[in-house]
Amino acid sequence: MNLRIRPVSPNDVDDLVRLSLLAWAPVFSSFKQILGPEIYPMIYPDWRTSQREEVETVCKEEEKTTVVVAELDGIAVGFLAYELHGKDDTGEVQLLAVHPEYQDLGIGTELNIFALDKMRESGMKMAVVGTGGDQSHAPARRAYEKAGYTALPLVRYYRYL
Repeated sequence: MNLRIRPVSPNDVDDLVRLSLLAWAPVFSSFKQILGPEIYPMIYPDWRTSQREEVETVCKEEEKTTVVVAELDGIAVGFLAYELHGKDDTGEVQLLAVHPEYQDLGIGTELNIFALDKMRESGMKMAVVGTGGDQSHAPARRAYEKAGYTALPLVRYYRYL
């Protein structure tokens, strides 16, 4: 596998939006099933639009967010966005997505390791990331755990009134 990790370019944005929507579709399907027909649309009325906007925003926030792209044979197959918080010497992963056809090849782990190395080089002392505990987030949890993160189980409850 000839994987290259490089900085995002403006030409990548549309590809990253497309691959992220494919990668995150199972997540939102799972959320819909878990939350039910009353709560889900209140929290995620149009997840595709909000996710598209989030990816477009992080790709353009060069002063705030660093985005790196995993490229395989000239094709963008994944990306990771992270921020550095100098105030508390913490790096934080904001987004991670790997195209479904390229999942389970270690690409998410490689993106994480690359970002962790960059955080360390920038003087950060700790890295943090949040992800879901449902089955649809299992690939992300695997990538974070393979990169050496320690999970702190948390639960968030919702109730329709």
